[in-house]
Amino acid sequence: MNPTKNDLDAAKRKKVVELLQRQLVDLINLQLQAKQAHWNVKGLQFYQLHELFDSVASAVTALVDETAERAVALGGLVNGTIEGVSKQSKLKAYPVDIVDGAAHVDALSSAIAEVAKSTRAAIDEAESLGDAGTADLFTAASRELDKQLWFVEAHLQSGK
Repeated sequence: MNPTKNDLDAAKRKKVVELLQRQLVDLINLQLQAKQAHWNVKGLQFYQLHELFDSVASAVTALVDETAERAVALGGLVNGTIEGVSKQSKLKAYPVDIVDGAAHVDALSSAIAEVAKSTRAAIDEAESLGDAGTADLFTAASRELDKQLWFVEAHLQSGK
């Protein structure tokens, strides 16, 4: 941990930084999964899904940056390298052999839902550590992930 005049207890800050790191690697993984879908989608809805997946990646990129910067502001160091992400992320591997739009929608919506779930748990954990700022960051991230999930899932619900 780097020195800081932040008044959050050092032991709690360390735990919060660890929590932020756990969320960070999943967010980076989600960002890359959205780009994987963006680059490889094919089919009748190609253009719409290509644009949608890119907008998901952009929204998640903002969450990645906010999460990493919060950890560093608390005196932590983050590991956003591909090696760190591959070792630490809890997300399921994205299927790299799919091209069908519906298959990408299904795979990406599952990944978004998984990160949204862990983000809601992170809100509670940050609150229990007495860090309202980090809890607020996770609350905003949760809302954004839920919105992105809605945008993607709407493509699965069109026939109902």
